Amino acid sequence: MAYESELEELVEVEEFTGNEDKKALVVFNDNFNTFDHVIDTLIKICKHDPMQAEQCTMLIHYKGKCSVKEGGYHFLRPMKEGISEAGIKAVIQ
Repeated sequence: MAYESELEELVEVEEFTGNEDKKALVVFNDNFNTFDHVIDTLIKICKHDPMQAEQCTMLIHYKGKCSVKEGGYHFLRPMKEGISEAGIKAVIQ
């Protein structure tokens, strides 16, 4: 009798639970990145749907900045780093 080996995958999920201060991930406008690049980055990094990413990108362009995600610092930090690595200015406030 053959036994199938079981593979257990541990996945760390971090959610904002209210135990830490709520922060905002803010993305700023620049004269270098295209609309498509910003939209694609928000979809990939922040898991926005295409409509949400497009709306945020329009706000970034016309208002100069937009809060694209909210949560705790540790939740937002990887997203901020990913957006920054894509050449887009982002800060956690």
